[in-house]
Amino acid sequence: MIIVLKGIPYQGQNVRECMRGKGKKPDRRVYTLKLIPHQGETVRSLNISIRALKAAAGAAAAVLLVLLGALGYSAYSYFGLSADGAKLKNLEQTNGSQQEQLKALAKEASELQGEMEKLTELEKELNRLVDEDGASGHHTGQGGPFVAPDVSQVKRALDTVSRSLPERRENLARLQERLVAQKEKQKEQAAEAEKLARTSVPGNIPAGWPTTGEISSPFGLRWNGSDFHPGIDIADDTGTPIMATADGVVTDAGWNSGGYGNKVDIDHGNGIMTRYGHASEVIVHAGQHVKRGQVIAYMGSTGFSTGPHLHYEVRVNGEPVNPASYL
Repeated sequence: MIIVLKGIPYQGQNVRECMRGKGKKPDRRVYTLKLIPHQGETVRSLNISIRALKAAAGAAAAVLLVLLGALGYSAYSYFGLSADGAKLKNLEQTNGSQQEQLKALAKEASELQGEMEKLTELEKELNRLVDEDGASGHHTGQGGPFVAPDVSQVKRALDTVSRSLPERRENLARLQERLVAQKEKQKEQAAEAEKLARTSVPGNIPAGWPTTGEISSPFGLRWNGSDFHPGIDIADDTGTPIMATADGVVTDAGWNSGGYGNKVDIDHGNGIMTRYGHASEVIVHAGQHVKRGQVIAYMGSTGFSTGPHLHYEVRVNGEPVNPASYL
């Protein structure tokens, strides 16, 4: 097949002028594309004006520009997003590392705070025992705005505490030794006083403490005068032994629905009786003879009670009197 492209000028313009682009009239040249087969088939012609060729070339150029612009924008977006993604990933890694550091520092701070609290409690206990609490001028007021610390601030604070911790630990050990010695001395003094009281008082007269612990509620009016307390409350751990304070006969042992819970009543003769309430367990029975110092029950929180303690009463001719006079 042979292809022939032939240009045809418009009237009044020669071929040379057409080729040079001279002339003032619009370019109306037409190119004929002839398709000539080799074996005698029909010759085909296709007329294409120069204006159509220019228009097609312009459209192709515009499409090419659009494609190039889209390709450039895609490349810019891809590399720009890749850079932003890398920055974001680095920022997330940095934040994660700081969070881990803060967690580790918070754990260390919690451990140090625990030791400091133990030391503070022992100091308070020692001050109470040596009766310095009231005049020492200790105040515990705290305040100020909340400001979230950063890693460097926490590190500086922990470093300061860590440097002072060895000295505080030594002080803690000394305080513990003094506290143990002080408590042992108090126990010896209490035992000696109780022994003296028991041996100097007739066996059927209440004398000494019925248990160990601290007086948590005294005899008489309490709660702003809204309640009369016919005995004293001595608080200690559940299961602490309770002892008879004088010789006598058990008149009641077991549950009481009047608020005492498990209780023991002992008649000592001459109109004197003692009562022991809120026990967790009673180990004597009605009619049993008991001696001063004999274990009759164990401390608990039965009946009307807010915690483990012994409610101890001394009654003379049925009327409650202050047990403190018999301790």
